[in-house]
Amino acid sequence: MTTPGRRAAYPSAPANQDPDADWSAYHEPEGSGVHGGGCHVKSEERKAKDLAVYYGMVSCLDHHVGRILDQLEALGLAEDTVVVFTTDHGHFVGQHGLTAKCLHHYEDLVKIPFIVSWPGEVPAGRRSAALQTLTDLAPTLLDCCGLAAPRSMTGSSQRAVWAGEDGAAPTAVVVENHHQPTTFHAKTLVTDRYKLTCYGMADYGELFDLQEDPGEFANRWDDPACADIKSRLLLQLVQTTMHQEPMWMPRIAGA
Repeated sequence: MTTPGRRAAYPSAPANQDPDADWSAYHEPEGSGVHGGGCHVKSEERKAKDLAVYYGMVSCLDHHVGRILDQLEALGLAEDTVVVFTTDHGHFVGQHGLTAKCLHHYEDLVKIPFIVSWPGEVPAGRRSAALQTLTDLAPTLLDCCGLAAPRSMTGSSQRAVWAGEDGAAPTAVVVENHHQPTTFHAKTLVTDRYKLTCYGMADYGELFDLQEDPGEFANRWDDPACADIKSRLLLQLVQTTMHQEPMWMPRIAGA
């Protein structure tokens, strides 16, 4: 339930299974709601159809990506082309009782496919655990072309990481969902072990130990034993966000 003057508590995964859960706090004044903010209970028939459609969409995409790669080969461009295969978010097919995409920054949604091919520059067949974020794509591709990124562009080049220098990878990345102007804004810090999520205008959040709890079932946000790591991660979230912000109008004088 909502309390006047304060945002309602963030609806947990169980709330997504409750047809009577109150999601009104996530509705904009004109009536639009947050995508995924509502009951995720579906009939077996609907779930089967959704899964079939999703499978078909993936198969279609796979086919047409293959056509693009075949054409690069046919034109003799494959050896001199950077190819990146990725997406903007993952998909829930029942994990945590959720379907499609939703508000929750579980790994199923934010840990996405990321494949890079660049013959002679990116080692073939190599797997990397380096943290990456989509905001770095544009600066990296510009760097691959020998061009400087505009000052107004967020992100930094990951070309060295793609080339195999994992030591050059960031120690943390930020995932953000600023879905609506006033009602829903989430920022998540991901490190090699932890994930911390903060919500706009709220004093609650999530803290998961991905090493000890890879399924993300134990929220340690209010766990006194995790107070120190939570404090460090909150500081790291602020610092990582500041690092990503562009300085597109630098001073031209010392005054």
